[in-house]
Amino acid sequence: PRNGEIKVIAEKEIVEEVTYPDEEILIEEARELDPTCELGQFIRVTVTPADFGRIAAQTAKQVISQKLRSAERDVIYEEYRHRIGEIVSGTVKRLVKGSTLIVDLGKVEAILPDRFYPKTEKYHVGDRIQALLWEVRDTEGGGAEVVLSRSHPEMVEQLFIQEVPELHEETIGIKKIVREAGYRTKIAVYSNDPKVDPLGACVGVRGTRVKNIIRELNNEKIDIVIYTNDPVELFQSLVHPIEPKKIQYDRAKNAIFAVVEDEDYPIVIGKRGMNARLNAELIGAEIEVKKMSEYQAALTFEKQQLSQDVGPELDMELEQVEGLNQFVIDSLKEAGYNTPRKILNAPIEELMKSTGISSEMAQDIIEKIQKIRT
Repeated sequence: PRNGEIKVIAEKEIVEEVTYPDEEILIEEARELDPTCELGQFIRVTVTPADFGRIAAQTAKQVISQKLRSAERDVIYEEYRHRIGEIVSGTVKRLVKGSTLIVDLGKVEAILPDRFYPKTEKYHVGDRIQALLWEVRDTEGGGAEVVLSRSHPEMVEQLFIQEVPELHEETIGIKKIVREAGYRTKIAVYSNDPKVDPLGACVGVRGTRVKNIIRELNNEKIDIVIYTNDPVELFQSLVHPIEPKKIQYDRAKNAIFAVVEDEDYPIVIGKRGMNARLNAELIGAEIEVKKMSEYQAALTFEKQQLSQDVGPELDMELEQVEGLNQFVIDSLKEAGYNTPRKILNAPIEELMKSTGISSEMAQDIIEKIQKIRT
């Protein structure tokens, strides 16, 4: 019967003469316990100490519990440590500490901390869930726990590897993923085979592959571009179909400066600056984007300031201005603008109308003139 009594049992070898009392027992004593035993066999003997009281019993229970937790931890480590980085499936068993989820993976319960899944996602007990096996870590009690994540970029990468055979076979690859979980992910892909389009492979026929992933991520937006190590080209791909009116890359500062039409500015920047942040992170460069109206206003102010300069440089021949080609020079001279100063004194609209040049070309000419004094 279960009465809470604890006994200490030792397994001893049956011998004719005892040399190690903790490990051996005389044949005569052994046969008092089991008349059928023979020399060389092992027999279980109760060795509970006479003073094995409540405190001693409690200590023994603690030691045994600790050993069991340690053994359990080793089993969990062995089962799951080599699966770190994989997608696993389970069922939400309960919620603890607010929104932290306990997920039943079958053999073990895992934890999905609330900081490791998007705030846009809500779960209830019994919901099926897929997540990234993020880590297996020790607990304060000496055990181990499996930690899951749905917010890390690696979650999206593994979903693509599951969905796109070309990624699994390494025909194509993912260069970089950046993410604001629950809202938007941006991915740069490349191909190891010139015959395989990495963008098309990831999207799938009629978008079937990427749609499956978007569905799993609860309609999180996913942008995919082909990777290039040219920061300007990569930026242009990320903001397509919007075409920046001006774009420059400062290699020394590792910074991109772009000008877009006013109506395109909110799209390029994104809600709460999300697009701009993710683009900068994916490219690995600082990005500054200006509205065309702001850029033109700043350019006009600088032009006015510069036109008041008394320096002789502004009265030089246009041929001496670095970067101006002969066609542009001829167009300017035919319209009466034969010195940098005359160009600066003219409103941009008048300059465009009288010479037939575009707004972008007019701004480029003014910038080249500005460099004369810098």
